[in-house]
Amino acid sequence: MKACILSIDGGGIRGIIPGVILSYIEQQLQIKTNNPNARLAEFFDLIAGTSTGGILTCCYLLPNNANSPISKYSAQETLNLYVNRGHKIFDVSFWQNLRSVYGLIHEKHSAVELEKALYDYFGNTTIKDFIKPCIITAYDIFKRRTIFFNKQDALNNNVRNFYIKDVARATSAAPTYFEPACIRSLNDEPLYLVDGGMFANNPAMCAYVEAMKTDFKITSAKPEKPSNATVKDMLIVSIGTGTAKKSYSYKEAKDWGKVGWLRPIIDILMSGNAETVDYELCKIYSTLQSPDDMDYHRLEPSFAEAKHEMDDASLENIKALLDAGKSFVSQKQYELDEIVSKLMDNN
Repeated sequence: MKACILSIDGGGIRGIIPGVILSYIEQQLQIKTNNPNARLAEFFDLIAGTSTGGILTCCYLLPNNANSPISKYSAQETLNLYVNRGHKIFDVSFWQNLRSVYGLIHEKHSAVELEKALYDYFGNTTIKDFIKPCIITAYDIFKRRTIFFNKQDALNNNVRNFYIKDVARATSAAPTYFEPACIRSLNDEPLYLVDGGMFANNPAMCAYVEAMKTDFKITSAKPEKPSNATVKDMLIVSIGTGTAKKSYSYKEAKDWGKVGWLRPIIDILMSGNAETVDYELCKIYSTLQSPDDMDYHRLEPSFAEAKHEMDDASLENIKALLDAGKSFVSQKQYELDEIVSKLMDNN
């Protein structure tokens, strides 16, 4: 029995696309198990997320109540966070545009609506209460270090335990879009953080390394699960937030200064990281024999008619992102159903 790992990329409002895909996977698991209340977290042993993927991870792993092994939110209820509140979170008032000079001298968006939505969804629950192990990324701009929020580290250690709403705020604090997050552990240690997409927009490799040191026999309460897992013991499902990349012409870029490179460099860093991690995992899995070499699934949906900007949360683009997710499900139904079968075989 393998350790089942889910990894979700960053991408702002584009998190709608993996949200749709994971809603389909959860619905199929409910049908196959004849359990309408089945949740994704019951079938994945570890979930990793960066930025918008980190918010999705928090939703999937939030317990229904204290000490409950059941997720509070279904995949569809999680998706509704984006559909119903995305346009408010990414709204830009006239005064915000004026103050920020359209994001050039201050953050483009106020974090007020984002923080309000995160509190409404997560309340004052902490990451030690997550129902499964996790990796959620952020970057400490004061101490210049990577941060990996992890349920296992938070257990019995208030220095490493944080409110889920704060973790979600930190992992999604994309530079130029939102101001950095200042959060505190339950031991009152302050951290000053920005979006984990700065170094791990695709957190699948982080999840792979974390899985190697996780005793899934204990964390899943299933003795058939591996401890000290190797790649042969892992089923990894890694989901992107859209593949259509904006081209930057040499004629334009050669004369850019700091202001001109501000947004493109973030876009390039995030997409380049995602591609690198996919390349590395493909090579790792290619060392295995069949059928184990087929247990890495990278799902790379296209935008279809949706716009690629991370903060375009207009009602029209939200609908287009939903359609893009549904289109991917239709095109890749065979692979998604294969993933569902593998999840059931390994649980």
